[in-house]
Amino acid sequence: MANKAFPLADAGGQVESLQPSCGYLAKIPFDDSRSSHAEQPEDPTYANITELVTDGFRVKFPSDVYCWQTHVSHPYTWKLRKCLNDTKSHIVRYWCHQTTYWLVFLPLAAYTFLAHKYWKTRIAVDAVEKFLRMQQMLGPTRFAYTDITAITSHFRDKLGQGGYGSVYKGVLLPGDVHLAVKMLSTSNCNGDDFISEVSTIGRIHHINVVRLVGFCAEDMRRALVYEYMPHGSLDKYIFSSERSFSWDKLNEIALGIARGINYLHRGCDMQILHFDIKPHNILLDINFVPKVADFGLAKLYPRDKSFVPVSASRGTIGYIAPEMYCRGFGAISSKSDVYSFGMLLLEMAGGRRNFHQNAASSQAYYPSWVYSQLAKHETGETSSASISHMHELERKLCIIGLRCIQLNPQDRPTMNEVIEMLESGADVLQMPSTRPFFCGEDDTDDHIAVEGSCHSSSVLTAISEEDE
Repeated sequence: MANKAFPLADAGGQVESLQPSCGYLAKIPFDDSRSSHAEQPEDPTYANITELVTDGFRVKFPSDVYCWQTHVSHPYTWKLRKCLNDTKSHIVRYWCHQTTYWLVFLPLAAYTFLAHKYWKTRIAVDAVEKFLRMQQMLGPTRFAYTDITAITSHFRDKLGQGGYGSVYKGVLLPGDVHLAVKMLSTSNCNGDDFISEVSTIGRIHHINVVRLVGFCAEDMRRALVYEYMPHGSLDKYIFSSERSFSWDKLNEIALGIARGINYLHRGCDMQILHFDIKPHNILLDINFVPKVADFGLAKLYPRDKSFVPVSASRGTIGYIAPEMYCRGFGAISSKSDVYSFGMLLLEMAGGRRNFHQNAASSQAYYPSWVYSQLAKHETGETSSASISHMHELERKLCIIGLRCIQLNPQDRPTMNEVIEMLESGADVLQMPSTRPFFCGEDDTDDHIAVEGSCHSSSVLTAISEEDE
């Protein structure tokens, strides 16, 4: 048959009853309850079917129809019931899967959120703790006297003793941090030196300045806790019978000391004047790096203040600048520390103390002797053999030292200029044009007249400190 379509209307017909050569496009149920079977055409046309569809029809949901004759339910009803059961099972399985998913996901999500919040809070807390620990490390810690006793193992290992008191070796646990504990004697500690030490060195952080770890103040028992310097003070090396350092190492040590003093003068908010620069107050760490120590006589002054009161004049004889005890020489300032550094530098170069009673009269005062010899050598006059064979770094240290101990404070270089000279070569340095202070009896015609009166020797003794 050609490609043609014909309507098929059969009240009880099934699609499966069609011939194999035919197919169907759609199947429409008719409500045959509205009209009698006689009113319906036996062979309806397309128009008849269109009219029936236009009038509308009812759709009845299948229900169980029990056949009393066969005692079985209609097949399509059983299929529908099975479909409904499968749908219910699918819905139940779907909600079971969803419930299981949420029961697993929600606790996991909550745990992840809480863990993230916890670690975020923990990181913030750790940052605060780290900051507080750093602050505690940066600033000195106040120890109880029982802590000092435990650190020093009941003051078992004594490192040294002086007019200020005794120094003991200690260990701070945990970490086995080695410390040096200075116990201040009650007779010499009036409180001012203690306050000066804590207030000045407690705020200083420089590689060439000794670090104050902590302190103790209980009634009259006072102690200062420093980082431990295993090689002790500089004096036992430069005054030994055999030279302990090469000239390069001595120049390196001198440069480190100069940087530490320059930091005190210019690197802090307040200008710190040490007033007691000497070999005994220069400590050496495990690598022989020098560190300026002992700030008991140090004073704080504004950086824009060019001079300080005469009442601040204290120090050690042999290193005190002339203006510290005689007003006619000028104002007390940072140049007073420069003078003390110059005397220290000359002792490092000479390997002896500047004033030696047992030496020959011409060499008793080293700065005067070395100035005369270097001046003769530069002018071509005959000088001693030791000057002729002087190492270039030795000569450099001597010239810088002589420039630092000039009588007039304005003729002395600043510590920053001293650093530049120590970093430069020896050939670019020139001898000072004027003789340094106290150049010997044969130089009386070169002495500079000083206006005003100087303090008496008793006053000079009163403002000096015992030389350990």
